[in-house]
Amino acid sequence: MRQLLISLFALALTLCIAGCAGGGLSEDPFPGPADYEVHGIDVSKYQGDIDWDSVRASGVQFAWIKATEGGDRVDDKFAQNWASAKAAGIPRGAYHFAYWCRPAEEQAAWFTRNVPNDPDALPPVLDVEWNGQSKTCPKKLPRDEAIAAMKIILAAMEQAYGKRPVIYTSIDFHRDVMQGEFNDYAIWVRSVKCNPALKYGDRKWRFWQHTAEGRVAGIKGNVDRNAFNGSAKDWQVWLAGVKVASST
Repeated sequence: MRQLLISLFALALTLCIAGCAGGGLSEDPFPGPADYEVHGIDVSKYQGDIDWDSVRASGVQFAWIKATEGGDRVDDKFAQNWASAKAAGIPRGAYHFAYWCRPAEEQAAWFTRNVPNDPDALPPVLDVEWNGQSKTCPKKLPRDEAIAAMKIILAAMEQAYGKRPVIYTSIDFHRDVMQGEFNDYAIWVRSVKCNPALKYGDRKWRFWQHTAEGRVAGIKGNVDRNAFNGSAKDWQVWLAGVKVASST
Protein backbone atom coordinates (compact mmCIF):
# COMPACT_ATOMS: atom_id res chain seq x y z
CA MET A 1 0.00 0.00 0.00
CA ARG A 2 2.80 2.38 0.90
CA GLN A 3 4.53 1.66 -2.41
CA LEU A 4 1.27 2.33 -4.27
CA LEU A 5 0.90 5.71 -2.58
CA ILE A 6 4.49 6.58 -3.47
CA SER A 7 3.82 5.62 -7.09
CA LEU A 8 0.66 7.71 -7.22
CA PHE A 9 2.50 10.70 -5.75
CA ALA A 10 5.25 10.31 -8.34
CA LEU A 11 2.63 10.20 -11.12
CA ALA A 12 0.95 13.33 -9.80
CA LEU A 13 4.30 15.11 -9.62
CA THR A 14 5.05 14.10 -13.20
CA LEU A 15 1.73 15.58 -14.32
CA CYS A 16 2.49 18.80 -12.45
CA ILE A 17 5.86 19.04 -14.15
CA ALA A 18 4.21 18.43 -17.52
CA GLY A 19 1.75 21.23 -16.78
CA CYS A 20 4.59 23.48 -15.72
CA ALA A 21 6.26 22.83 -19.04
CA GLY A 22 3.14 24.07 -20.77
CA GLY A 23 2.05 20.65 -22.04
CA GLY A 24 -1.59 21.65 -21.86
CA LEU A 25 -2.90 18.13 -22.40
CA SER A 26 -6.65 17.79 -21.91
CA GLU A 27 -6.14 15.29 -19.09
CA ASP A 28 -3.58 17.51 -17.38
CA PRO A 29 -5.17 19.04 -14.25
CA PHE A 30 -3.04 22.15 -14.80
CA PRO A 31 -3.81 23.50 -18.30
CA GLY A 32 -1.18 25.13 -20.46
CA PRO A 33 -1.66 28.50 -22.19
CA ALA A 34 -2.98 26.89 -25.36
CA ASP A 35 -5.94 25.49 -23.42
CA TYR A 36 -7.37 29.00 -22.96
CA GLU A 37 -9.51 30.54 -25.68
CA VAL A 38 -8.72 34.24 -25.32
CA HIS A 39 -5.20 35.58 -25.68
CA GLY A 40 -3.56 38.98 -25.49
CA ILE A 41 -0.29 40.83 -25.08
CA ASP A 42 1.26 43.56 -22.97
CA VAL A 43 3.61 46.10 -24.51
CA SER A 44 5.86 49.05 -23.77
CA LYS A 45 8.45 51.14 -25.59
CA TYR A 46 10.65 48.06 -25.87
CA GLN A 47 8.44 46.64 -28.62
CA GLY A 48 9.19 49.68 -30.79
CA ASP A 49 6.73 50.67 -33.50
CA ILE A 50 3.87 48.17 -33.62
CA ASP A 51 1.68 47.33 -36.61
CA TRP A 52 -1.55 47.00 -34.64
CA ASP A 53 -3.63 45.90 -37.64
CA SER A 54 -1.31 42.92 -38.07
CA VAL A 55 -1.47 42.26 -34.33
CA ARG A 56 -5.25 42.07 -34.48
CA ALA A 57 -5.17 39.88 -37.60
CA SER A 58 -2.89 37.46 -35.73
CA GLY A 59 -5.69 36.74 -33.24
CA VAL A 60 -4.69 38.96 -30.33
CA GLN A 61 -7.88 39.90 -28.48
CA PHE A 62 -6.64 42.37 -25.89
CA ALA A 63 -3.60 44.45 -25.00
CA TRP A 64 -2.26 46.00 -21.83
CA ILE A 65 -0.17 49.09 -22.62
CA LYS A 66 2.44 50.54 -20.31
CA ALA A 67 1.62 54.14 -19.46
CA THR A 68 3.53 55.38 -16.43
CA GLU A 69 6.12 54.60 -13.77
CA GLY A 70 6.47 56.18 -10.36
CA GLY A 71 5.57 59.85 -10.29
CA ASP A 72 7.35 61.34 -13.28
CA ARG A 73 7.86 58.78 -16.06
CA VAL A 74 5.66 58.19 -19.11
CA ASP A 75 6.40 55.34 -21.50
CA ASP A 76 7.77 56.78 -24.76
CA LYS A 77 5.33 54.76 -26.89
CA PHE A 78 2.22 55.05 -24.71
CA ALA A 79 0.35 57.71 -26.69
CA GLN A 80 1.11 56.00 -30.00
CA ASN A 81 0.15 52.53 -28.76
CA TRP A 82 -2.96 53.83 -26.99
CA ALA A 83 -4.35 55.46 -30.13
CA SER A 84 -3.23 52.82 -32.62
CA ALA A 85 -4.51 49.81 -30.69
CA LYS A 86 -7.96 51.40 -30.47
CA ALA A 87 -7.91 52.28 -34.16
CA ALA A 88 -7.17 48.62 -34.92
CA GLY A 89 -10.16 47.56 -32.82
CA ILE A 90 -8.21 45.83 -30.05
CA PRO A 91 -9.56 46.28 -26.51
CA ARG A 92 -6.74 47.88 -24.54
CA GLY A 93 -6.00 49.15 -21.08
CA ALA A 94 -3.18 51.15 -19.50
CA TYR A 95 -0.94 50.08 -16.65
CA HIS A 96 1.12 51.89 -14.04
CA PHE A 97 4.36 50.42 -12.67
CA ALA A 98 4.52 51.22 -8.95
CA TYR A 99 7.65 52.67 -7.37
CA TRP A 100 8.00 51.97 -3.67
CA CYS A 101 10.13 55.08 -3.13
CA ARG A 102 7.45 57.50 -4.36
CA PRO A 103 4.32 58.60 -2.44
CA ALA A 104 1.19 56.73 -3.49
CA GLU A 105 -0.83 59.91 -3.94
CA GLU A 106 1.81 61.29 -6.30
CA GLN A 107 1.79 58.11 -8.39
CA ALA A 108 -2.00 58.04 -8.64
CA ALA A 109 -2.08 61.69 -9.74
CA TRP A 110 0.63 61.05 -12.33
CA PHE A 111 -1.24 58.11 -13.87
CA THR A 112 -4.59 59.89 -14.05
CA ARG A 113 -2.92 62.98 -15.52
CA ASN A 114 -1.39 61.00 -18.38
CA VAL A 115 -3.98 58.32 -19.20
CA PRO A 116 -7.14 59.50 -21.00
CA ASN A 117 -10.52 58.52 -19.58
CA ASP A 118 -11.81 56.43 -22.47
CA PRO A 119 -15.13 54.66 -21.70
CA ASP A 120 -14.17 51.91 -24.18
CA ALA A 121 -10.86 51.11 -22.47
CA LEU A 122 -10.19 48.11 -20.28
CA PRO A 123 -9.80 48.85 -16.56
CA PRO A 124 -6.59 50.52 -15.43
CA VAL A 125 -3.91 48.23 -14.07
CA LEU A 126 -1.66 48.66 -11.05
CA ASP A 127 1.57 46.72 -11.60
CA VAL A 128 3.06 45.74 -8.23
CA GLU A 129 6.29 43.79 -7.90
CA TRP A 130 9.63 44.05 -6.14
CA ASN A 131 12.24 45.58 -8.38
CA GLY A 132 15.52 45.15 -6.57
CA GLN A 133 17.48 45.57 -9.80
CA SER A 134 16.28 49.13 -10.34
CA LYS A 135 18.96 51.81 -10.01
CA THR A 136 16.38 54.57 -9.68
CA CYS A 137 14.10 53.03 -7.06
CA PRO A 138 15.33 49.77 -5.48
CA LYS A 139 13.30 50.24 -2.28
CA LYS A 140 10.96 47.64 -0.74
CA LEU A 141 8.29 48.40 1.83
CA PRO A 142 6.99 46.52 4.86
CA ARG A 143 3.86 44.56 3.99
CA ASP A 144 1.40 46.88 5.73
CA GLU A 145 2.90 49.95 4.07
CA ALA A 146 2.80 48.33 0.62
CA ILE A 147 -0.85 47.37 1.12
CA ALA A 148 -1.72 50.90 2.26
CA ALA A 149 0.02 52.43 -0.79
CA MET A 150 -1.78 50.05 -3.14
CA LYS A 151 -5.15 50.93 -1.64
CA ILE A 152 -4.53 54.64 -2.23
CA ILE A 153 -3.59 54.16 -5.90
CA LEU A 154 -6.38 51.66 -6.59
CA ALA A 155 -9.02 53.92 -5.07
CA ALA A 156 -7.81 56.89 -7.11
CA MET A 157 -7.83 54.85 -10.32
CA GLU A 158 -11.37 53.62 -9.71
CA GLN A 159 -12.62 57.10 -8.91
CA ALA A 160 -11.00 58.58 -12.02
CA TYR A 161 -12.08 55.94 -14.55
CA GLY A 162 -15.21 54.42 -13.03
CA LYS A 163 -13.82 50.90 -13.33
CA ARG A 164 -12.43 48.60 -10.68
CA PRO A 165 -8.71 48.28 -11.49
CA VAL A 166 -6.86 45.08 -12.25
CA ILE A 167 -3.79 44.21 -10.17
CA TYR A 168 -0.73 42.72 -11.88
CA THR A 169 1.65 40.89 -9.58
CA SER A 170 4.63 38.55 -9.51
CA ILE A 171 5.05 35.36 -7.49
CA ASP A 172 7.33 36.86 -4.83
CA PHE A 173 5.30 40.04 -4.36
CA HIS A 174 2.11 38.03 -4.05
CA ARG A 175 3.76 35.84 -1.42
CA ASP A 176 5.19 38.77 0.53
CA VAL A 177 2.28 41.22 0.33
CA MET A 178 -0.89 40.10 -1.42
CA GLN A 179 -1.58 36.74 0.16
CA GLY A 180 -5.12 36.95 1.52
CA GLU A 181 -5.55 40.56 0.38
CA PHE A 182 -7.39 42.29 -2.48
CA ASN A 183 -9.68 39.36 -3.13
CA ASP A 184 -12.33 41.62 -4.66
CA TYR A 185 -10.03 42.70 -7.51
CA ALA A 186 -9.31 40.98 -10.81
CA ILE A 187 -5.74 39.68 -10.57
CA TRP A 188 -3.26 39.41 -13.44
CA VAL A 189 -0.43 37.06 -12.50
CA ARG A 190 3.01 36.40 -13.87
CA SER A 191 3.94 32.73 -14.02
CA VAL A 192 6.28 31.79 -16.83
CA LYS A 193 5.31 28.37 -18.19
CA CYS A 194 3.74 27.07 -14.97
CA ASN A 195 -0.01 27.31 -14.62
CA PRO A 196 -0.72 29.86 -11.84
CA ALA A 197 -2.28 27.12 -9.70
CA LEU A 198 1.23 25.74 -9.19
CA LYS A 199 2.60 29.09 -7.98
CA TYR A 200 -0.30 31.03 -6.50
CA GLY A 201 -2.25 28.24 -4.83
CA ASP A 202 -5.97 28.93 -4.55
CA ARG A 203 -5.69 32.61 -5.55
CA LYS A 204 -8.35 33.35 -8.15
CA TRP A 205 -6.87 35.05 -11.18
CA ARG A 206 -8.29 36.64 -14.33
CA PHE A 207 -5.22 37.09 -16.57
CA TRP A 208 -2.05 35.00 -16.86
CA GLN A 209 1.22 36.36 -18.25
CA HIS A 210 2.80 33.09 -19.28
CA THR A 211 5.83 34.10 -21.34
CA ALA A 212 8.05 37.07 -22.10
CA GLU A 213 9.25 35.46 -25.32
CA GLY A 214 6.10 35.41 -27.40
CA ARG A 215 6.10 36.19 -31.10
CA VAL A 216 3.23 38.07 -32.73
CA ALA A 217 2.81 39.36 -36.27
CA GLY A 218 3.24 43.12 -36.34
CA ILE A 219 5.79 43.17 -33.51
CA LYS A 220 9.53 42.87 -34.05
CA GLY A 221 11.14 40.67 -31.43
CA ASN A 222 9.67 39.22 -28.26
CA VAL A 223 6.50 40.30 -26.52
CA ASP A 224 4.73 39.23 -23.34
CA ARG A 225 1.81 36.88 -24.00
CA ASN A 226 -1.23 36.56 -21.76
CA ALA A 227 -4.29 34.35 -21.43
CA PHE A 228 -7.75 35.22 -20.10
CA ASN A 229 -9.10 32.78 -17.53
CA GLY A 230 -12.41 31.85 -19.09
CA SER A 231 -14.12 30.98 -22.34
CA ALA A 232 -14.68 33.28 -25.30
CA LYS A 233 -18.23 33.80 -23.99
CA ASP A 234 -16.85 34.65 -20.54
CA TRP A 235 -14.61 37.22 -22.18
CA GLN A 236 -17.56 38.94 -23.84
CA VAL A 237 -19.43 38.98 -20.54
CA TRP A 238 -16.39 40.47 -18.79
CA LEU A 239 -16.01 43.16 -21.47
CA ALA A 240 -19.69 44.04 -21.21
CA GLY A 241 -19.31 44.35 -17.45
CA VAL A 242 -16.41 46.74 -17.89
CA LYS A 243 -18.50 49.01 -20.13
CA VAL A 244 -21.41 48.94 -17.71
CA ALA A 245 -19.10 49.89 -14.84
CA SER A 246 -17.77 52.90 -16.75
CA SER A 247 -21.27 54.23 -17.40
CA THR A 248 -22.49 54.08 -13.81
